Amino acid sequence: MTGIRQDVRQYGGKTSRVVVLHGGPGGAGEIEPLARELGKRGHAVLEPFQTRHSVDGQVDELKAQIEAHCSPPVSLIGWSWGAWLGCLFSARHRSLVHNLILLGSGPFEARFASAIRTTKNSRLTNKQRSELNMLGASEGSIEDVARFIELSDLADTYARDSSSPPTVVFDGEIHSAVWREADEMRTKGSLLKAVAAIQCPVLAIHGDYDPRPSEGVQLPLKMALPSAKFVELERCGHKPWQEIHAKDEFYRLIDNAII
Repeated sequence: MTGIRQDVRQYGGKTSRVVVLHGGPGGAGEIEPLARELGKRGHAVLEPFQTRHSVDGQVDELKAQIEAHCSPPVSLIGWSWGAWLGCLFSARHRSLVHNLILLGSGPFEARFASAIRTTKNSRLTNKQRSELNMLGASEGSIEDVARFIELSDLADTYARDSSSPPTVVFDGEIHSAVWREADEMRTKGSLLKAVAAIQCPVLAIHGDYDPRPSEGVQLPLKMALPSAKFVELERCGHKPWQEIHAKDEFYRLIDNAII
C-alpha cells in the first residue's frame, strides 16, 4: 500500500486549536469523521498523519506539526493508539498542550490486555474471526482495509452509524515497529510513568461496550494521575462519534472540554 500522501488535514480554520490523533499505529484516516464534525461545530481542528517508525519519532513529528499549523497550547484528542501518543506527547511537551482527551484508550497495564481478544472473538462468528485474522496479517488494498475495519466494528461497536465511512490508509511497517515498542513500554511501566508526568487536565472517555476493558484505563489512570477524570458512556463501543445512542452525549462532553 502506498504511504500517506499528506502531512495534515485542517478543518474550521487555518490556525488550529484542536488536534485529533489517529489510532493504529499506522492507521491514518479513521478518526476523520470526528475531526470533520468538530470543524463544522466551529472548532479549528488539525488532523495530523504520523509516518515515523518509532514512538519517539512520532512524538517529534507531532511536535513539528503542531508548531507549524496550530496556535498552542492546544486541546489534544487521542483515539486508541492516539490516546497513548497523546499521553507521551503531553508529558514531554507540556507548554504545547492545554488539555488532553483520551478516547477508547488501550489498557495502560498489560494484565488487562488479554481480555480484548476474548471479548472481540465472542462477538464474531468463526468465519468472521478467520477473515479478520487473514486481513490483519498484511497491509492489503484499500478495499481490504475497509473490510478489516468493517469486521472490527462488528466486535467494537454497540450500534453504529456507518453512513459516511472514512478512507483509511494502513501502513503495516509503521504498525509493527511502533506497536512493538509501545507494548514494551506498557509492559515495563514506562507508559504509566509518562502518564504520571502529565500536568494538564486529562479527560478519558470510554464506551461500556468497548472490548478494551474500562478498568484497564480507569484504574491505572487513577493511580498514576489522580486528578484525571474518567467518563464511561453507556451503549457505546470503541468509536463514540459513530455510536447512535452515545454520540450526542459524547459530543457534549467534547464541546465542553476543548478550548
